[in-house]
Amino acid sequence: MVEKYMSPSLATYWKFLREFLRHPSTIGAIAPSSTALARLIVSEIKPVSTSVIVEYGPGTGIFTAEILAKMRPGCRFIAIEKNLRMADIFKLRFPQVRLFLDSVENLPLILADEGISSVDYIISGLPWASFDSALQKKLMDVTVAALRPGGEFLTFAYIHSLILPAGRRFRNLLQGYFPKIEHSSIVWRNLPPAFVYRCIK
Repeated sequence: MVEKYMSPSLATYWKFLREFLRHPSTIGAIAPSSTALARLIVSEIKPVSTSVIVEYGPGTGIFTAEILAKMRPGCRFIAIEKNLRMADIFKLRFPQVRLFLDSVENLPLILADEGISSVDYIISGLPWASFDSALQKKLMDVTVAALRPGGEFLTFAYIHSLILPAGRRFRNLLQGYFPKIEHSSIVWRNLPPAFVYRCIK
């Protein structure tokens, strides 16, 4: 039986917008990702062979709801959120999820504390193109190290990133870390329109 989760309210969207105005470089968008984008990014997960899933920057939990609906019994799921206000919203919606109020930089310590040696999927809601090169590399180092061979890193980018230098820089970063990268068609039902990167270790 698929468990139902509380949808984000209008008040939640206003809180998200406030956090964007306070921290534009770490929130990265004026509105949460759409359900259409969440379903597309989570569609890559193969439940039968999946033991561990990590989510970066879950925010209000749009991706989380889709992840939980697809997970098989026994699969472990942890989320890492750096923003305190977003973490509070998340915990109200998903009190059962193991949430770490921390930076992704500390992923190795988090996994070690949880007794996890490798991860099948890492799903990211972080605004990678907003980060400087040093931070991107630091976060990608721990990401790739955590994935098992054949594990997948799933993230998204906005359509305008295809022509902006920051977006091209992020794509070049991915190409330097992963032997296989795919990207989806454009999800127009998102603000702004976006597409998914599927990166296989």
